Amino acid sequence: MNFYSDETYGERVAGVYDDWYTDVDPHAIDRLVELSADGRALELGIGTGRVALPLSARNVNVSGIDAAESMINRLKAKEGGEHVKIYKGSFADVAVDGEFQLVYVVFNTFFALGSQDEQVRCFRNVAKHLTSTGCFVIEAFVPNLHRFIGGQVNWATKVTEDVVELDVGQHDSVTQRVTSQKVVLKDGENVRLYPVQIRYAWPGEIDLMAQLAGMRLRERWGSWQQTPFDADSGKHVSIYEHDAP
Repeated sequence: MNFYSDETYGERVAGVYDDWYTDVDPHAIDRLVELSADGRALELGIGTGRVALPLSARNVNVSGIDAAESMINRLKAKEGGEHVKIYKGSFADVAVDGEFQLVYVVFNTFFALGSQDEQVRCFRNVAKHLTSTGCFVIEAFVPNLHRFIGGQVNWATKVTEDVVELDVGQHDSVTQRVTSQKVVLKDGENVRLYPVQIRYAWPGEIDLMAQLAGMRLRERWGSWQQTPFDADSGKHVSIYEHDAP
């Protein structure tokens, strides 16, 4: 039986997330500060504040949404966490107050919404909360189906004398869903499982979601350094705005 829910990933990884992911591209912070244009910013899937806190330190008025109480508590306990307003829940619903100049979702987190319906709903709700000149920024990987063999992926991501870390997953090409586990094996300790389920989307499909929400693509980069997006790009940074009246 599948008990995976909106908060499952965050609740499982909250204790190790900041150990696994220690760096933030400074170009990402620079671009988001520029795009906030001295207005309010909202992060979808704010987590432990990996991006929100550096933005707040740059005098951006940041709010965020997250489904996992444990991740939210980690953020609140950090220096500067008291300056970030946090809403608990699924960011598909964007149940927040007021309008924002910038809404953003980074590190592939948009794909944590497990169905196309949720992703479309997210776009529509974001559009309702953007100022007339605001933008919605998505950072996400470009799907690479070559990594799956027989509908599966099994990678050893770390092997040392006393630790083995594996990424194990199954791919459903019809629903574009990947169900996976990060498996951590440490000598003399219990096996630890960190489940994650995603529903990926191609850039063109995401553009269509934007159109359905009355938005359009303003720019797309291959990185936060604003390199051109092309067929060899492994990820995209896409900026959406309200469609012209």
